[in-house]
Amino acid sequence: MNFSIIIPVFDRPDELEELLQSIVDQGNLNKPEVVVVEDGSALSSAKVVKKFEGVLNIKYLEKENSGPGLSRNYGMSRAKGDYFIILDSDCLLSDHYLDEVAKGLEMRYTDAFGGPDEAHPSFTLIQKAISYAMTSFLSTGGLRNSESEKKKFQLRSFNMGISKETFIKTKGFAAQRFGEDIEFTNRLWSAGLTTQFLPKALVYHKRRTSWDKFFKQVYNFGAARPVLGAMYPKMKGLTYWFPSLFIILFIIAVLILVFGYHLPFFLFLLYFALVFLDASLKGKGVMQGLASVFAVFIQFFGYGLGFLTSVIKLRILGKSTKETFPAMFND
Repeated sequence: MNFSIIIPVFDRPDELEELLQSIVDQGNLNKPEVVVVEDGSALSSAKVVKKFEGVLNIKYLEKENSGPGLSRNYGMSRAKGDYFIILDSDCLLSDHYLDEVAKGLEMRYTDAFGGPDEAHPSFTLIQKAISYAMTSFLSTGGLRNSESEKKKFQLRSFNMGISKETFIKTKGFAAQRFGEDIEFTNRLWSAGLTTQFLPKALVYHKRRTSWDKFFKQVYNFGAARPVLGAMYPKMKGLTYWFPSLFIILFIIAVLILVFGYHLPFFLFLLYFALVFLDASLKGKGVMQGLASVFAVFIQFFGYGLGFLTSVIKLRILGKSTKETFPAMFND
């Protein structure tokens, strides 16, 4: 099996350099092809890629900005491998990542795969807190990292792979800037193609570097979900309402606290206390626990607000999907 690693990059040359070094550090005898797609960046990664020529089998492609989905398609259509590994530029590969992918696909071949993510010890306090919020059982129900390899796995574009045949059959990602991996997975399943979770194919995902960038990211995630549900009815689900219900109930709990009703607010305090204790133990520090509580609150509030905003625009104001969330689309 010949792998091609596809990496879209937008204004992140420093992070790309760290990712490429982690690929070098894999130490595989059969080096994979690496395809870097510069998605109309103002900060070019050309000099970074140049450093790795001769060390990696690397190809550098430039194009106008279209978002990560179409950039991945651009790279896959020009790659030579028969199986594509898709990574975000803000990731680092764990030791033996490529070996684990190869082993997993040899044991059970599927048309696509996904893997887990966590924070690297070198990450900042904020990055570790955000990673906790996005991967912890207490904040996500463990959906991102604990799926059984025997079940269908919802692909996440920062750490996934698809076969060349799958790319040809599905034509890759749709022309949208948010939720493109969710849309792609459901289209893949509808075509009868298979996915799996490879628990040892771990990446360290930096995600966002500040609270405002994290809020904007989760807001966009939430805003995209009702639009995807309107476009593809099978993608609707009650669980996607949970963050919105969380912030509504939290606001109610704060308001009725004034009238002496303490129990609802106490339950929220109990929940955040559990998050604090869990994150403090896992992060080995009180500051990590406090930061993780803040990250979880931003996650719920940002996603829930984005979700409600799109629901109101779609269902109450009667706007079209593109009018509801124009930033999601390329045209």
